[in-house]
Amino acid sequence: MSSERTYHHGDLRRAVLAAALDVVETDGPGALSLRDLARRAGVSHAAPAHHFKDRTGLLTAIAAEGYTLFADALSEAPTLNERGVRYVRFAREHPAHFQVMFRPELHRPDDPELLAAKARAGDSLRAGVSALPAEGRTDAGIAAWSLAHGFATLLLSGNLTGPLEARDPEEVFRSLAGMLFADGVRTPGSS
Repeated sequence: MSSERTYHHGDLRRAVLAAALDVVETDGPGALSLRDLARRAGVSHAAPAHHFKDRTGLLTAIAAEGYTLFADALSEAPTLNERGVRYVRFAREHPAHFQVMFRPELHRPDDPELLAAKARAGDSLRAGVSALPAEGRTDAGIAAWSLAHGFATLLLSGNLTGPLEARDPEEVFRSLAGMLFADGVRTPGSS
């Protein structure tokens, strides 16, 4: 039996994605290398290219998977404020996805899977403000998104460690969102 690495692997696509997420979480997306990921997966250096073509393809797959998970996380929230809490929770639970998703220069903008996942996540975000009066809804949506995304980004980068002290970030976010959207704004179909 040869000691040469072969192309065959049980689920190479998932193994490469998992390894890539580890790299992004610890070292950022700039540290990704298909050759290094192939080494980690124990396959030939050309094997990951079969699934992703190149580094951009891999980052596109990470973003598409992230947007799908993100849409799932947001979809069942009963209020705008709770969508914000789930936004922050998603960032905490999926920091590597979060780092890649909102960096469009890293992915292929015309990828069908990415476009579908982004559209679904966008629909979930917009549904959070759909119960607001039409006048000002867009600006309220921008404010809510800015609050959630800004809070999540500051949290992941460690910039809220001091201000949060030992408090639960989700509870702090819930309080902040309550200052902006006092009644929580129920989403259509929620009770």
